[in-house]
Amino acid sequence: MPVLIVKLEEGERRIPFIPGPSLRNILDTAAIRVRSGCRGMGACGLCRVRIIEGEVGKPTLNEHTHLDNAQLTQGIRLACQVTPEQDLQIVILELAPKSNWRSLPDREKRSIKRHPAFTLRNSPRKVKRPYGVAVDLGTTHISLSVYELSSGQYLAGRYGLNPQMNFGSDVITRLMAASESQEQAQSISQQVIETIGDALLDIATREGINLHQVVHLVLVGNTAMLALLSGRNYELLLQPSHWMRAIDCLPENTEAWVASWDIYPQAKIEVIPPLSGFVGSDLIAGVVATHLNKNRTGGLFIDFGTNSEIALWDGQVLWITSAAGGPAFEGCGISCGIPAEPGAIYRINLKDGTLDFDVIAGGEAQGVCGSGLVDLIASLVKSGRLTKRGRFVSEVPKEGFVLTEGEQSIVLTKSDVDIFQRAKAAVGVGIKVLLAKAGMGFKDLQRVCVGGAFGHLLNVTNAQDIGLLPNIHSKLVELCGNTALAGCEEFLLSSMGTEHLESLREQAKIINLSQYHDFDDLFFENLYLEPMR
Repeated sequence: MPVLIVKLEEGERRIPFIPGPSLRNILDTAAIRVRSGCRGMGACGLCRVRIIEGEVGKPTLNEHTHLDNAQLTQGIRLACQVTPEQDLQIVILELAPKSNWRSLPDREKRSIKRHPAFTLRNSPRKVKRPYGVAVDLGTTHISLSVYELSSGQYLAGRYGLNPQMNFGSDVITRLMAASESQEQAQSISQQVIETIGDALLDIATREGINLHQVVHLVLVGNTAMLALLSGRNYELLLQPSHWMRAIDCLPENTEAWVASWDIYPQAKIEVIPPLSGFVGSDLIAGVVATHLNKNRTGGLFIDFGTNSEIALWDGQVLWITSAAGGPAFEGCGISCGIPAEPGAIYRINLKDGTLDFDVIAGGEAQGVCGSGLVDLIASLVKSGRLTKRGRFVSEVPKEGFVLTEGEQSIVLTKSDVDIFQRAKAAVGVGIKVLLAKAGMGFKDLQRVCVGGAFGHLLNVTNAQDIGLLPNIHSKLVELCGNTALAGCEEFLLSSMGTEHLESLREQAKIINLSQYHDFDDLFFENLYLEPMR
């Protein structure tokens, strides 16, 4: 794999990359942002870099427009116009201001060419080119994408941390915080509204997008996130009697949101309602995005996250449940864990005593994200350093298994393993209970769709070896990325997505795991770090 070397004031960064994206996009994924203002179209001429070493091809017409012959002779180029295929060494002439937002990875970008759900005849006449925004309000991350409504063309996208993390990493803690006072509840809601506005502003300034052309915004999330956003009925979610019931958590007035985001004054804000207290519209969006219930064969969908939601399609009924595993799959709550972003170890191989790992966007490792945690635990079990019960053998130091040493050593502790085991066990119970309710076994599954940021980097074999995924042929497992955002985009752009939503609600049957008679036995059984049985 070729490597991009970026010379910075604090030192150099080495970024492995797969040829295809522009230099600007490669830098974006590494959280090194060059100045830009035109969505990488070569129109603004701001994203200037100097090529120190490596071949990048001849300058484009846009580069000849913005750069004179003397600059081109010095190796100055526009990052958005350069598509590197081999090792490259550069200096960025003007860095963009630091931001809390990351551009969506290329794998999350798509064009949805279907009949728009938002009828363009009803769009304001003053807006000649209307835009729409899809938002996935996750417990840990917020992701959003901007599309041109007339064509379904993807324009830009961002993801970043949900600021409500300050009130707790799990939904229960946040719900309790909101229930303490009306002022605190309002603060929790306002933080998310302001954060979405900040992401839109980041897109507007960096991509040259006029927010006044945004005439439609669609948002999905788990029920707790929606209730905390709207400030309505969040206290009901602390009562088990409401977990299986529909919760009215839609906002009553979004005019203030529109004003805060500085989008078109009469923009339509659409929050997709959840199915029940613990089954949100993010799960619905995931089923829509994967088309799980579009055939007669058995399919399983797992949206890994702080609140992992699971759906099983048996050909007629969509069985749904939710497993509160905590934020371990998103790299949070683990002493050595960080989200899946630059600096995170996402792939680990331990063979013959040698530890190899890959870091997102290269550079020095800062911690381990969810997929790296799966690899690490699976490797430690295979090498005999960790038992199937989750206990380190005597050769491992008391403080835990050391991945890297230095000022900020990365160490996997026994407590980290315990947290992962509990999260894994909760998901395992959900899978087995749904299969039992549907009268199915692993052999009946023709698809297993894995959603969530955790999913797209996952080593399927390692996940199966420690019992995180059903032990079926790995070719039947699909790593689908952010399915909540993808489904939200279909609601935004496609009338078919809206129609699918209605039929899905009629097919759904919700199961409360806490009321399952064998829950405790199944939970303890799934704690073991071994393949599912």
